[in-house]
Amino acid sequence: MSDPMRPRASLRTAVVWEVLKDALDRRVKATGRDALDVLDTGGGSGNFAVPVARLGHRVTVVDPSPNALFALERRAAEAGVADRVHGVQGDAHGLFDVVERGGYDAVLCHGVLEYVDDPANGVRNVVDALRPEGVLSLLAAGLGGAVLARALAGHFKEARQALDDPDGRWGEGDPVPHRFTAEQLTALVEGAGLKVAAVHGVRVFADLVPGVLVDTEPGALEALLKLEAAAAELAAFHSVATQLHVLGETQGVGER
Repeated sequence: MSDPMRPRASLRTAVVWEVLKDALDRRVKATGRDALDVLDTGGGSGNFAVPVARLGHRVTVVDPSPNALFALERRAAEAGVADRVHGVQGDAHGLFDVVERGGYDAVLCHGVLEYVDDPANGVRNVVDALRPEGVLSLLAAGLGGAVLARALAGHFKEARQALDDPDGRWGEGDPVPHRFTAEQLTALVEGAGLKVAAVHGVRVFADLVPGVLVDTEPGALEALLKLEAAAAELAAFHSVATQLHVLGETQGVGER
């Protein structure tokens, strides 16, 4: 069983993993190649890179943290995929100092866009790493989820500030520089020249449900996972998701 599907971790990653796995499977069929070249920007210790490598693909992980890359190397070795996972130190700004432009069938940009100074330029940068036919998996912090979380915690002024702030920040102590609506993320993806294939809300309920309930109530985790999966595709729930996932495709994908 792949890392993203571990019981507790699955609440945060299951929706994204299923969408990503399906997209990679479709690229395999379209290209006729068993192994794809995948770039994981900000991939850290390999939460997605290692499972992707287990599918047989070659994964390059770019991350600024030496500690994360060390953990990635150890995790890849333990999973038996060290020969298919390559970690390099770098960041989104200097991406093409360390990787090839236009050299990848798929690019993962998960939890990165929130921290770049210019999100539009950040998306264009990672899109430039794609081959003429490729897919982008973009995961970023959702505005509505933060507003809802602050309100439910009783921090109503902070919730209102996040709602009104251009970057979706609830105050000076907010550790997240940018949050997005689904409309903003799709506009960024389309502005970079891709077509939007799918939009999903991630962690719609998981962050609002007491952990003790999920851990102790028989069948609760499985039921919550099914609820998350069902709500993820519904636009009505995108506005309250903690994270938003957009799958973008180059214009050539799916046209043949």
